[in-house]
Amino acid sequence: MKKLFFVLVFWGICMLGARAEKYKYVVLETNQGTIKLKLYEDTPLHSDNFTKLVKEKHYDGLLFHRVIDGFMIQGGSSDSRNAEKGKALGMGDPGYTIEAEIRPEHFHEKGVLCAARQGDAVNPEKRSSGEQFYIVQGKTYTDEELNRMEQSRLMNAKNRLGMKLFQPKQEEMRQYMATGQQLKADSLVRAIQMEIEVQLKDYTAHLIPVEQREVYKTMGGTPFLDGEYTVFGEVVEGLDVVDKIAAQNTGANDRPEEDVVILKAKLSKR
Repeated sequence: MKKLFFVLVFWGICMLGARAEKYKYVVLETNQGTIKLKLYEDTPLHSDNFTKLVKEKHYDGLLFHRVIDGFMIQGGSSDSRNAEKGKALGMGDPGYTIEAEIRPEHFHEKGVLCAARQGDAVNPEKRSSGEQFYIVQGKTYTDEELNRMEQSRLMNAKNRLGMKLFQPKQEEMRQYMATGQQLKADSLVRAIQMEIEVQLKDYTAHLIPVEQREVYKTMGGTPFLDGEYTVFGEVVEGLDVVDKIAAQNTGANDRPEEDVVILKAKLSKR
């Protein structure tokens, strides 16, 4: 019994030690200044992958290869290490992607850390790049702009549902059009439109929550990316450095004319 108790206590101490070793912060030392990032615990696939790459010194020497003032700064592509001037970058691939961890409470406010990814046409599951990331700089928005964004989201939702409902009816529609039965074709379209309205009658996913609206109106961000990319951390120190990098003069493919280098990425517990 005493031996079992000793084993349990030893196991407990080991587990506490393992948890204590979990890093929550990453410091990026760049040639434009230092950025400190806090990693979110509820996006473990992304946070753990980012931590692993930092431990492996994967990011040391890589570039912020794509920067757009008023939008974001993107880096971490392995093809940017020692890249020649003017070369198009951003095609680095570690050989894997990460399952999306899109949380509605993590939105694209200024300073958040997000995973880059390929577009929906080739990546409908919104899986993230295994290495590339971006930090939001963004801009502030008015209520009118946010209202228009909500309406655009609603229209996109209707279009997606419409395509889904129309797909099994394509042959029927083709027959109507081929035989000149315009009234039946119009009736089919109206039926689909009515079904869209019924299914989306209580739809609210397009709405921007009040608290998030206030952030977008004051601090700023990129609200049009919400729900599309995984947000897995945030800048806690060095937002001025993000602004400085975003303001760099750029050439083709939004690459800075003077390289913005991640000199060193390191882990920190606080």
